[in-house]
Amino acid sequence: MKDLSLHILDIAHNSISAKATLIHIKVLIKSSSDQLVISIQDNGSGMIQEKVRAITDPFFTTRTTRKVGPGIPLLLQKAEECGGALLVESELGKGTTIKANFQLSHIDLPELGNLAGVISGLCCSYHQIQFIFEFEEGENEFRFDNSEIVDALGNVPINTPEVEIFIHEMIHKNMEAGKNE
Repeated sequence: MKDLSLHILDIAHNSISAKATLIHIKVLIKSSSDQLVISIQDNGSGMIQEKVRAITDPFFTTRTTRKVGPGIPLLLQKAEECGGALLVESELGKGTTIKANFQLSHIDLPELGNLAGVISGLCCSYHQIQFIFEFEEGENEFRFDNSEIVDALGNVPINTPEVEIFIHEMIHKNMEAGKNE
């Protein structure tokens, strides 16, 4: 995958397939400790420990449409190539947390990509799921919860192009806020 936002999208789709009703995505950029940390936590169906150990194998998948599941193994490989690691924690019936850690200054660290587009697209495509997105870079901290948007909209559906554009722009501006100070 070209950038880290696509890895986040892939894992979020795994959470959606696991019947999650809440998906919490965190992106922390810690210059002081030279780390980029991405965490995706859900309240989906979870996995037994044998499956948790198997998901880093590119030839393991629960999908019937293909014989390989490269998403998580590729994220593991990228994290390790960039001086980091991948941690997967899951409990059957309670959910899963995937945390990837990268050396921020590593020359091979992929770009974050269109993270605002991924989050806004998920929120508007899967409006019945609560998405919480947290972004932190230095003093810039931003938290977005699509349930707050749904409440504010009232009878206006969240899955309209205008609302998706609004959410995308809001997330993008808030992520960039710390860079312009």
